Amino acid sequence: MSESVYDKYQAVIGLEVHAQMLTKSKAYASDAAEYGAMPNTLVSPVTLGLPGVLPKANKKVIEFAVRIGLATHCEIRERNEYARKNYFYADLPKGYQITQDKTPICTNGYITIKDDNGEEKRIRIQRIHMEEDAGKSMHDVDLTDTLVDLNRAGVPLVEIVSEPDIRSGDEAFRYLTEVRRLVRYLEICDGNMEEGSLRCDANVSVMLKGSEKFGRRVEVKNMNSISNVKRAIEHEVKRHIDIIEAGGIVDQDTRTFDALTGTTMSLRSKEQANDYRYFPEPDLQPVIVTQEDIAKVKSELPPLPAELLEKYTKQLGLSAYDASVLTDAKEVALYYEAVLKHTTNAKAAANWVMGPVKSYLNENAIHISDFQVEASRLAEIINLVDSGKVSFSVASSKIFPEMAADKSATAMGIAEKNNLIQESDEGALLAIVREAVAKYPAKVAEYKSGKTGLVGMFMGEVMKLSKGKADPKVASELVTKVLNEQ
Repeated sequence: MSESVYDKYQAVIGLEVHAQMLTKSKAYASDAAEYGAMPNTLVSPVTLGLPGVLPKANKKVIEFAVRIGLATHCEIRERNEYARKNYFYADLPKGYQITQDKTPICTNGYITIKDDNGEEKRIRIQRIHMEEDAGKSMHDVDLTDTLVDLNRAGVPLVEIVSEPDIRSGDEAFRYLTEVRRLVRYLEICDGNMEEGSLRCDANVSVMLKGSEKFGRRVEVKNMNSISNVKRAIEHEVKRHIDIIEAGGIVDQDTRTFDALTGTTMSLRSKEQANDYRYFPEPDLQPVIVTQEDIAKVKSELPPLPAELLEKYTKQLGLSAYDASVLTDAKEVALYYEAVLKHTTNAKAAANWVMGPVKSYLNENAIHISDFQVEASRLAEIINLVDSGKVSFSVASSKIFPEMAADKSATAMGIAEKNNLIQESDEGALLAIVREAVAKYPAKVAEYKSGKTGLVGMFMGEVMKLSKGKADPKVASELVTKVLNEQ
């Protein structure tokens, strides 16, 4: 089918993101909420829903939900009621999940992304609610049977439900990337989709451009990476258009994505709405979130990516690319923030963090939290270069590695010990420059005839004669001056 046919249609996408909370215990029980334990070892009578047991709300889950609500500009509900969502599945030991139905803790928020034209776009958040996870069914361990691990049952989640404001797979990619970055900044979820701690379901439909009526939607589940979410959406959009153009009707079903083939397949029909028989959770009292509670959580929020991006581009004058790289990971952004407390050269600090620092961390497989060059010590190097005492080349190749290896070493100490201090005295440098120029009379003649690019050759000779210690800026000015005097 020609591209012009596909161009007649507009994708309509909404995402439902489940984020596992980084709490020590489960949502309504004291079992440990850990990943990687032996199967069925992190369970208790409360998690299993045995007769006579009573759940208890985890205060940390409520705090985390308020954090993500504030970070996404949501309204925070004061009176939060719990509900039971009833359905049968092998890895749902109680036969229901404790969740929120009509009283989600957060509503009417938004996350800002860049649309496909590079313009800022708000993706509206319909609701964020608290609930517990189900267990995990494993179909690939045994050849004939499905195995069930209930360790994950009861682990706390927040579900972040967007409005259908996303219009392409690329926009979905950027939105989900921002959600992951937010939960990591807030330290409420590790964001690892491969481990299932961040999961995404996509609701996809298409409509003719200019239309206000959405098409029949499908839900795609079981995507274990942000790129697979994008791939699944793009496949579904094309599949829908092909069906419609052939005169068919899109089946309203739930589908799974096969990452190997890049295609989806139907899991079950959604012709009729699921009846979960929601009713108020009888064993949990409503939780009241006061304005004082919200203010306390707000006061403890870290700097968020959007705030830092605006600061770096508008206040510090960094490029959008530099700001994006620096804010991609919270730990890197906080390290850069700490460096700025010790130097006024924001651009140089950015270059060092994005260049030598990140290269060293990658090459040595070190997390920035274990990096030996504290922010104040990196600023020492930056200030040493800014003062003209050493060049960036010398600082990055000789001073920086030694500081990374020796926590007690100082930038100036290393420079002095290794005789790396640049010669910036014009009187001393002038003699070296005259010697360099005198060695190549033929090149001087070529320079005088218009080959001004030869300044670089003379600079190389000056650096050689000075054993790399000549201040490049001062030396370059002197080379030009001496050549013009010939």
